[in-house]
Amino acid sequence: MSTPQPPMPQAAAPEWQAAPAPSYATYTSPIPVVRTHLGHALASEWTKIRSVRSTMWTLGVFVLLVVGIGLLAAVVVSSSAGDADLSGENPLSFGFFGLLLGSMCIITLGVLTTASEYGTGMIRTTMTACPSRGRVLTAKAIVFFLVAFVVTFASALLVALADVALLDGTGAREPSGQEWLKGTFGISFYIAMLGLLSLIIGSIIRHSAGAITIMIGVVLAPLVIALFMFAETLSGLREALFEYSIPNQLSVFYANSLTESGPSGWDPLWIIIGVTAAAFAGALALLNQRDV
Repeated sequence: MSTPQPPMPQAAAPEWQAAPAPSYATYTSPIPVVRTHLGHALASEWTKIRSVRSTMWTLGVFVLLVVGIGLLAAVVVSSSAGDADLSGENPLSFGFFGLLLGSMCIITLGVLTTASEYGTGMIRTTMTACPSRGRVLTAKAIVFFLVAFVVTFASALLVALADVALLDGTGAREPSGQEWLKGTFGISFYIAMLGLLSLIIGSIIRHSAGAITIMIGVVLAPLVIALFMFAETLSGLREALFEYSIPNQLSVFYANSLTESGPSGWDPLWIIIGVTAAAFAGALALLNQRDV
């Protein structure tokens, strides 16, 4: 009878250990990572608008036209004050001619602020740096409006002060506080808004020459068309074109409207603000739907 053998001891299972992970030195970028906001877009647009030659040229010609024509008109009138009756005349109104012609420069600069980037292809870089298209358009609008308003206000104020001094003693009356406000701040705000509307049209059309042509037509065409409407049946349309033409709305700020009806007081300012706001909303919707 065989005796049972004791069980064989089993070898212990080897203890496998994972290889230690390699250690790398942590890298910290010297460039700070910050969340972009509207301020960065404003700084970018300010750099662009002040570093291109078109800004200096258009604003330089604008100041030359506004100041030169405004002072020339006052000098001519004051030199012939003996032959003309200036009693009750608002001396600020002589700045109208220079501002009307100078507004073409503001329109041109507004269009170039947006449309020129599409012509050069720079808009691709802009949108890559700031993918938020609404932020880009808003920054362009803010920077341009402030530049246009400050330059226009400074020019209009200089002409107003000079005209009042030149026409002193010729029978022209002293402007009231309301007339000073409308003849400097009000008309400057209006022209800056007109330039902002041009910027928006440039964003929609994406072609500099086409957008400038459209805006010049908006300014001059209604008045020119109305001048050649001789038919009596078109008298209502002719009157409306006169009343709401840009030159007539500018003259309202000096209480020298071409018609006895239509916009008065601060009405032209509310009209241009409403039109520009509607155009901005349309441009923003198109900008988000289109390819760059």
